[in-house]
Amino acid sequence: MNELDSLVESAQQLFAQAVTPADLENAKAQFLGKSGRVTELMKGMAQLSVEEKKSRGAAINVAKQAIEAALTARRQALADAELQTQLKAEALDVSLPGRRRGQGGLHPVSLTLERIEGIFASMGFDVADGPEIESDWFNFTALNTPEDHPARSMHDTFYVEGGTETAPNLLRTHTSPMQVRYAVQHVKKYQALLDAGQSMPEIRVIAPGRTYRVDSDATHSPMFHQCEGIWIGENVSFKDLKVVFTDFCRTFFESDDLVLRFRPSFFPFTEPSAEIDIQFQTGPLAGKWLEVAGSGQVHPNVVRNMGLDPEKYIGFAFGMGPDRLTMLRYGVNDLRLFFDGDIRFLSQFQ
Repeated sequence: MNELDSLVESAQQLFAQAVTPADLENAKAQFLGKSGRVTELMKGMAQLSVEEKKSRGAAINVAKQAIEAALTARRQALADAELQTQLKAEALDVSLPGRRRGQGGLHPVSLTLERIEGIFASMGFDVADGPEIESDWFNFTALNTPEDHPARSMHDTFYVEGGTETAPNLLRTHTSPMQVRYAVQHVKKYQALLDAGQSMPEIRVIAPGRTYRVDSDATHSPMFHQCEGIWIGENVSFKDLKVVFTDFCRTFFESDDLVLRFRPSFFPFTEPSAEIDIQFQTGPLAGKWLEVAGSGQVHPNVVRNMGLDPEKYIGFAFGMGPDRLTMLRYGVNDLRLFFDGDIRFLSQFQ
């Protein structure tokens, strides 16, 4: 074995002994570095003749290529070993079932709101949406609620920054302000007809949305949902209210034998007024009267605040709680469950 063969064998053995990339680089320096053995052999060729340089240089290059090949092979071997170690440390049991991404769905109250909107849309009602931060005028004054009404107390209503001392802003306590807002815009749209002494199209709209009151227990929440509705025209009677709401309740609960009862009551914005109760004839709630809404003929002052003549235009209004309807439809006995965010509870409605 000549000198160069011995050099290649030494390099191969030293490379094979390297167990880390750093060890391998140190071994490389001994042969291919600036002061390495191959580099020294190349420098020693300066003393040789031209013919000797050719043969000697060719032999040294062959040895250098063999050393570089051994170095590359060892690098790859160390990289493969590192990869195997990492794969073992991060091994996956492919026999285990995969984790499926859960499929979301609508909140039960959202399902109820969609159902309400769909039913009233089939009766020709529009759906109105508006601000949750409302002015005192739209929330109370326009709805014939006097300044000394308990609802205006700080203990009953969430007042917010903005507005003035005499006209503060608040989180709306019901969605009835949208009835007035919608009616005012409707009247402006057809003002030319009214000025000409002609009749305008009837106002028929529901206003679902979030509302806020200082109240919290199993059947009340500081934030809750309401759906107010109004129908105003030249010949709209309390009889129409009974027909519309009876049809709505029977369709919503899918029960043709559902019975409704209208109890006399009082609301500032309607006169006469009535609470609406329902009674199921079958099921766990059979025979019980359950309050579901308030209603009545729109008060003349409210009609006047809409920009209409109460001597000519008349109608009815109603207000119900979609949260309570959801509880009755699905048999839920605690309103707070809807807002706890418990996936185990909410997933039952998907």
